[in-house]
Amino acid sequence: MQKSKVGLLLAAAAAYGVYRYTKMSPDQKNNLKTKGKEFMDKNLGDVNNLFNKKKTTTGGNGF
Repeated sequence: MQKSKVGLLLAAAAAYGVYRYTKMSPDQKNNLKTKGKEFMDKNLGDVNNLFNKKKTTTGGNGF
């Protein structure tokens, strides 16, 4: 498949995903978010914690 066709296919899949998400009820959206969080915790827990770490500051002098 040519490069332009692959990009077009990915764009169409993303647009369909957005369309399906907008048609979901609030309960379905919450269920999807819960499943996504469980998946992240189970399979990618180390990567998820890498980005959620808060940097601590010492002192008030800016260093």
